[in-house]
Amino acid sequence: MLRHLVVTAAGLVFAASAFAQVTVKEPWVRGTVAEQKATGAFMQLNSAADARLIEVKSPVANIVEVHEMTMVDNMMKMRAVQGGLELPAGKTVELKPGSYHIMLIDLKAPLKEGATVPLTLVVQGKDGKKDSIEVKAPVRALNAAAPATMEQMHKAH
Repeated sequence: MLRHLVVTAAGLVFAASAFAQVTVKEPWVRGTVAEQKATGAFMQLNSAADARLIEVKSPVANIVEVHEMTMVDNMMKMRAVQGGLELPAGKTVELKPGSYHIMLIDLKAPLKEGATVPLTLVVQGKDGKKDSIEVKAPVRALNAAAPATMEQMHKAH
């Protein structure tokens, strides 16, 4: 059974379930320019029990994936995380530029600073039970070419 919770832009919420008490802090999405079709969403996740982030959904994009960026042979590589992202008990997992992040692909419209992007995080505990966490992430201003670089990497991927 899925439970729905809401996380406000500045807020912190606990997923009230027996398997995982997940908190989401400081969610945000990088703004886009008119023709840009992909961007990243970032936040901090903390789970009281071992769990994994297995899926993310958003009505603003046709495809939403958890991605990882790594350096391989002095080249930045980006790929979707297979099997979900581990959320070790008591440890903060930071989704941030240049590391793990949520990729919003095939955007339906540009994302402007000040808007809010709804995200649904699906977290699964060791017992197989799933919880949905509803997050409202504010859109922040576009940073110096980083979003275009992310989009180019995704196309090359």
